Amino acid sequence: MTLRESWDSHADEWIRWVRTPGHDSYDQFHGRRFLELVPPPGRLTVDIGGGEGRLGRDLTRLGHRVVMFDGSPSLARACASHELPLAVCVADASFTPARSACTDLVVAFMSLHDVDELDATVAEIARLLVPGGSLCMAIVHPLNSAGSFEGEHDDADAPFVVRGSYLTPFRYHDEIERDGLTMTFHSIHRPLGSYTKVLQSSGFVIEVMQEVSDESEANRWRRLPMFLDLRARRL
Repeated sequence: MTLRESWDSHADEWIRWVRTPGHDSYDQFHGRRFLELVPPPGRLTVDIGGGEGRLGRDLTRLGHRVVMFDGSPSLARACASHELPLAVCVADASFTPARSACTDLVVAFMSLHDVDELDATVAEIARLLVPGGSLCMAIVHPLNSAGSFEGEHDDADAPFVVRGSYLTPFRYHDEIERDGLTMTFHSIHRPLGSYTKVLQSSGFVIEVMQEVSDESEANRWRRLPMFLDLRARRL
């Protein structure tokens, strides 16, 4: 299956996972850190790969006018039927039914490592943005996706090991169980240089980059970055 199809097949799991209060890292620390990068509301905010709409709803509360695109019909339906619904369209991230230069802000929170065609998707984001517009994106940190901890899960000092080639993209999936909920994440590991190269080729300049770790005490992910957030401006 494509990544788009894989995510749609696990949509019900994801909705339960993300709508359980305090369960996901977005609620715990990552959502707050990401929103620090986002500019004030402009004329329109486009959310690429917004899933069931959690970020879009928070942006709406902050005054943004949000339109969302997602490749999963199930997630788009959940977004549209929420008690705080968003304008949402089912579309591939690399080819959206929107006019060029329609927005001054695109957000792609934890979605660009889940697209099959990164180059085409970033080029599409550039097409949607006016000159001077911003892209705020978050991905699984490439160091995170390249390796794993060894030893017991509760060992805060466990070594982190990268096997194989960090520089070679590969598709992977993580099956996670936490507090009685399960979720299968389907993604592609790409080295950091893959993202910076495609941003440059699509006419972006990176303004801010932050590495995000778990802030919980004694958590082994406190030692290493889990996520990478950045804001880039379209020239």
